[in-house]
Amino acid sequence: MEEEIKEEFKKNGFTLDDEEEILNKCLTFCIQYKLSPSDLVSRWEAYSLNRQLELTVQNSHMDAFLLHLQDEQKEAIIKKESGLHMYSNDFSMILSDGHEDTKEGFHGTPTYKSHALHPEPVDSIHKPNGDIFSAGKPSQSVTPFGQRKNKFVVQSTLNDLSNIENIKKEHDHENSEDFIIKRVQPSARCSLVIQGSKLEPGCRFMYDKIEDKFNFLENRIRKHSTALVASGLCEEVMDPAVASPFSNFLTVLSILAGKRVRLDLQKLSQFSIFPGQIVGVEGHNPSGHCLIASKLIDYIPISVSSDEHQYPTKKQAVDKEFQLTDPSHMLAELSMIVAAGPFTTTDNLFFEPLAELLAYARRKQPQLLLLLGPFIDTEHPEIKKGTINKTFDEIFRLEILGRLQDYVEYMGSATRVILVPSIRDANHDFVFPQPPFDIHQTELKHQITSLTNPGIFSANETNTQPYLLLSETFGNSFYPLYPPMEGTPLDFSLAPEALQISRVPDILILSSDLAHFMKVLSLGDQNDGQEQVKCVCVNPGRLARGEGAGFFRGA
Repeated sequence: MEEEIKEEFKKNGFTLDDEEEILNKCLTFCIQYKLSPSDLVSRWEAYSLNRQLELTVQNSHMDAFLLHLQDEQKEAIIKKESGLHMYSNDFSMILSDGHEDTKEGFHGTPTYKSHALHPEPVDSIHKPNGDIFSAGKPSQSVTPFGQRKNKFVVQSTLNDLSNIENIKKEHDHENSEDFIIKRVQPSARCSLVIQGSKLEPGCRFMYDKIEDKFNFLENRIRKHSTALVASGLCEEVMDPAVASPFSNFLTVLSILAGKRVRLDLQKLSQFSIFPGQIVGVEGHNPSGHCLIASKLIDYIPISVSSDEHQYPTKKQAVDKEFQLTDPSHMLAELSMIVAAGPFTTTDNLFFEPLAELLAYARRKQPQLLLLLGPFIDTEHPEIKKGTINKTFDEIFRLEILGRLQDYVEYMGSATRVILVPSIRDANHDFVFPQPPFDIHQTELKHQITSLTNPGIFSANETNTQPYLLLSETFGNSFYPLYPPMEGTPLDFSLAPEALQISRVPDILILSSDLAHFMKVLSLGDQNDGQEQVKCVCVNPGRLARGEGAGFFRGA
């Protein structure tokens, strides 16, 4: 077939620059998209004329031509599949959960599941705005994601509920052949309060100075030392650089002032610390050059460290009118779905995982949908190549906001969607802490909102903090590491306000490439008579992994 492709190019007056490489790629295109040599060359001719390319076919144009063929095929499928009715058979194929799906919790304290997102090959296609249509007959899936056989399989469950059998019977009834899918509204609207810092879209960054870094670290140390003394775990704080074998109190002239001294931990039976952690050390420094530690205080009691009024933050009531007029809806239960990007597979920019997630959410009717970035991933191969014909903002507006707008319009006014950016988002500021997305849909501003990264919000009186692990040892900071990890653009001019934590959250949500997990953390020392504070720590995993599906969480 390569010779036929070569002859077709010559017939149409084209010459091949890197003949062998171009013919190999064209042969792949013909096989993948079921094109004859004449059809392929005709498409190339139209493509080159629209872009005013020369008659010499360059190998560098092949990647962009592949995207053009993908777009053509997608548009052709959309035009062909014109059925507008969705029946139970197709719906159950798209979103059937199997017997394990009955383990999902709808209301509880807190109940989390991990789902493997693997859709079956079905006759469903995705419009750019996220709508799903079905013509009632199976069709061949053209992407590895679309060819997955298992989908929405429950991987793990926390606090399994007792009404599993009832839920299963209800689902069996819904999947009967005569059942027609109907629009169902969420049972109750959740209250939502954003506890934000002064970070706003378009804020200035990259203006931090050495002085800002020094002041940031100095203030953290001073606040931590004050809390240590207030807790009674240690007496007055002393300078470890002063040469003395005894515990003498310091004078004003003995301040450390940024000096460093080596710390010897050999006499400790066990310890666990990380770079940037602020700890209290008891020991002696006989030479003035090395502090020999005899005791390490690496935590502060919860009663001291989590003062709710220590760091006042601005609170934005997303549904202020609802909260004030109807306090009876301030429920303890909250149904929520949490997913972290990337939201498309590495072989294309079709955003199939996001479309499947929203289809699942349409069925489960959660009160809150929390999506963590990256949305337009800078690590995506097509983004790295720079061959896409749309701006990053256009992709975000059409593929992300467009689909979410369709979702909230379908679900009604009771649903809420929260977006949290990532430093891997190509359409957003590369800085940490990160301002929220600037979402212009004013008519949906009370339903689709964006949070800072990191950020805090309360839903139905449940405090939830996306991103970055918190414990007693972290010194009331979202990002206690110092120096920051390579690739983290930490801006110290923004950090003092945006990275402060005022209290231990009920739910802590992290976004990580590590394996998905959920764990209940018990903070506080029962031996000291403290009441332990519990925090549910959740890593939802990535929604898409390579060319395949990933995981998300539901509660």
